[in-house]
Amino acid sequence: MSKRILRTKLCDMLGIEYPVIAAGMGPTLIGENTGAPVELVVAVSEAGGLGVLGGSGFTVDGLREAVREIKARTDKPYGVDLLLPQKLDIGSGLGQQNIKELPLSMILSTLPKPHQDWVKKVKEELQLPEVEIMVKMDTTTMRPAEAVKVCIEEKVPLFCAGLGNPGFMVAEAHANGVKVLGITGNTKNARRMAQSGIDLLVAQGYEGGGHTGRIGTMALLPQAIDAAFPVPVLAAGGIGDGRGLAAALAMGCVGVWVGTRFLATEEAGALPVNKKRIIDSTDEDTRVSKSYTGKTLRASYNKFHDLWDGSGLEPLPFPTQVLISSGLLASFIKAQKNDYVGGLAGQISGLVKEIKPARQVLEEMVEEAVEILTRKLPETVVAK
Repeated sequence: MSKRILRTKLCDMLGIEYPVIAAGMGPTLIGENTGAPVELVVAVSEAGGLGVLGGSGFTVDGLREAVREIKARTDKPYGVDLLLPQKLDIGSGLGQQNIKELPLSMILSTLPKPHQDWVKKVKEELQLPEVEIMVKMDTTTMRPAEAVKVCIEEKVPLFCAGLGNPGFMVAEAHANGVKVLGITGNTKNARRMAQSGIDLLVAQGYEGGGHTGRIGTMALLPQAIDAAFPVPVLAAGGIGDGRGLAAALAMGCVGVWVGTRFLATEEAGALPVNKKRIIDSTDEDTRVSKSYTGKTLRASYNKFHDLWDGSGLEPLPFPTQVLISSGLLASFIKAQKNDYVGGLAGQISGLVKEIKPARQVLEEMVEEAVEILTRKLPETVVAK
């Protein structure tokens, strides 16, 4: 069979073969495992899509090293995804803002007492081991301005803001040949981001994994496309195969931003237990909660959701809440209490049944979409 052709304006803008971008997924502050490491980025870009590095868990220097490794391993376009928090107050009460890392226990001691007491109670009741984590204070999330500078200096083809409005950096990015992408979950922010000068907008529906909004994908897409015009829009949330890709193109999107399906690949850096949760899931096995980051975030259901719901606590602001969830996660993992472990994932998890190479996922998605658009629709739909 000859190689399939599926091109949109997105392909011309980014110099890619297929209108599929693998979302940049990674830890926010703590943790060695990242959803979209260099291996996944290279695999997707080499296969004709565009891989995006989940840069939020890297140190600023580590980000630069990872970008250079990508450039050494592929000459295809790629992207970097960073989180741009509005406010940072972690460690502010310790008078040690200039050091590179602090013990998690020290930082937790500065949090509100009810939150400290709850963490202590959970550890005692579940007999969790103490795990001392060193929190890096020079991550890209903690130093977003420096991280953005790295992306511009390294002339990253596509900068993606997984959280926050990247409009402030557009002029400098464009001057250095960097395109800028923003992500939104509602039309108000779609309009605001488009007016800020970004090149591309991802409209992510409620179904999506990770940070997500309140509007379903099918309802959001046409409204976001209208609000953002003439900025091209990509679809996200509930897209995991060629049917979702074809539907997004039919809605008027220039491509798709796919997270969960690429998490369940051989190259993805998610924990094995989290990959297994995805392939074992039904469509109802994810939950939206502020327990992980302080913002609404969809993840595979696990008993940590129940613990938090029963706490009666209000979440702390992002990224401070991450310290609580990450500290407990490390203890859950060490104690092998996998019932309390679950990673970011969308409702499309119910469609994912096996771990595959990223190239195969992309090629099957494109093959199915082309088949729908060129054969199945003309055979089943009469339109004049």
